[in-house]
Amino acid sequence: MAIFINENTKILVQGFTGRIGTFHAQEMIDYGTNVVGGVTPGKGGTEHLGRPVFNTVRGAVAETGAEASIVFVPPPFAADAIMEAADAGIKYCTCITDGIPAQDMIRVKRYMRRYKKENRMRLAGPNCAGTISPGRAMLGIMPGHIYQQGRVGVIGRSGTLGYEAAEQLKALGLGISTSVGIGGDPINGASFRDILEEFENDPDTDVVLMIGEIGGPQEAEGAVYARDHMKKPVVAYIAGLSAPKGRKMGHAGAIVTSFGESAAEKVEILKEAGVTIAPTPSDMGATVADVLSKMSNAA
Repeated sequence: MAIFINENTKILVQGFTGRIGTFHAQEMIDYGTNVVGGVTPGKGGTEHLGRPVFNTVRGAVAETGAEASIVFVPPPFAADAIMEAADAGIKYCTCITDGIPAQDMIRVKRYMRRYKKENRMRLAGPNCAGTISPGRAMLGIMPGHIYQQGRVGVIGRSGTLGYEAAEQLKALGLGISTSVGIGGDPINGASFRDILEEFENDPDTDVVLMIGEIGGPQEAEGAVYARDHMKKPVVAYIAGLSAPKGRKMGHAGAIVTSFGESAAEKVEILKEAGVTIAPTPSDMGATVADVLSKMSNAA
């Protein structure tokens, strides 16, 4: 089992015929992902990469039964693309687009609340690497060959640190059930807490690796959820221990403005919640392996 996507999930590509959409859609198809079509307004009725092109997400869903989508739409139009997916009945959407204005994402968040929770589309991103269930489906831009199928769930704000974790786990003979990029923007869709809940309920995930960074309260919220609701062990790495306060660092959300947003403060909050901390990025895989070893010995 995997969360959100598997080999049977019917997937649409929004921004299908653009240069970036074309490149990554082909990568997804080559990986074995069940891409059933794409959306580019004005090009409906044509074919691209051997898949049909539609003018609207609603039309594509009606014709293909698509359940998930990936957004490669430029920043000025990406928010509208996300909301269109929500209206069309897409269950899971991941938005790769970087540079969406925060005001646009606030509008997206408000818009999605018109739907009851059980009917509301789950959004990952924007500004993320996507989601992959290794050996099953890839909904993103990650290098699929470094991901080995296994029983470690991964959640990360940083795409490249997610790749690093996947490579380390593979080198240790460990694999991933699903890796979810939630993005580095200050206003995003699914949070650490949301994805931790999914992994806690997934019978094929044994341990979860959180990859966080400075800025925002999401890691602290995840720590509280792990402490109060999770039986599965959680490992975390927090980037930015040397980042100065008040200075923007890389990701749009990576700026420390209040207590609990620095890397050191997040590490302490996570430790107090019973989360095992990987001290450096090169220790992520080894720390997960150590936790799994202790679980095995305890059993």
